[in-house]
Amino acid sequence: MKNKYLFLVVVALVFIGSNSSIAQKTSWAVPEYTKGLKNPFGGNSSATAEGKDIYEQMCVLCHGLTGMGNGEAGLSLDLQPANFLHIKDIKNETDGEIFWKITVGKPPMSSYDELLTEDQRWKLVNYIRELNKKK
Repeated sequence: MKNKYLFLVVVALVFIGSNSSIAQKTSWAVPEYTKGLKNPFGGNSSATAEGKDIYEQMCVLCHGLTGMGNGEAGLSLDLQPANFLHIKDIKNETDGEIFWKITVGKPPMSSYDELLTEDQRWKLVNYIRELNKKK
């Protein structure tokens, strides 16, 4: 009997621990054409700085100040926001794929197609790349 309770506790802890990083594990398929989209601000440090300002205004509430997915609003979500410091595949994604994800969104993340201009979304891609470098 005691072993059954111990087993249930272990299963519950595994579930709780894995649930907090579920956003990192769920796939987010993007259209093939996005891989060819070119960032007009790639390598532009002033655009990256502007991307940081945009991030601090629009993304920090869910993704957190340092991009760890631990923003105050994000902590209340069932599906936790992405932690940009631990997304393994981000280095394999093109800027176009990241841009598309920002543009279209995926619940609980909303679409930023109408909230940010195209230039702002590209600059945000630059800053997200910088956050991933700070691991």
